[in-house]
Amino acid sequence: MVENQAIGLSRGGRTTKIHAVVDGLGNPVRFLLTGGQVHDSRAAKTLLESLDLSDSNVIADKAYGTTELRQYITAESGTYTIPPKENAKNKWDCDYYVYCERHLIENFFNLLKNYRRIATRYDKLAHVFLSAVYVASICILLK
Repeated sequence: MVENQAIGLSRGGRTTKIHAVVDGLGNPVRFLLTGGQVHDSRAAKTLLESLDLSDSNVIADKAYGTTELRQYITAESGTYTIPPKENAKNKWDCDYYVYCERHLIENFFNLLKNYRRIATRYDKLAHVFLSAVYVASICILLK
């Protein structure tokens, strides 16, 4: 697919993934669009590179538990709460009480998908779609 469209082929057809970083209150901080075939952990490092991770705790699901990403977070003086995959060779500890706070990102995506333009992606170009994501997140913040 064309790079400026951020549309990729996955099992469900042509899709776009919205990757987001939210703060401790569930407010959006940063977004990134990728094609549907791009693995989540590749986008995570790109998102986190522009943030100051010192004294921060990155809470993410199992898809983000790659060794490279965990080492990057630790090197930036941050901590992570990412559960290991079931088939991981070297499992690490995860505080599941802190992990329960991951619902904030899920709640944000739920609010974001209430906007029809985001849920159905009518826009062809990635920068136009990303602009719509920003406008929707501003509306969410103002509520």
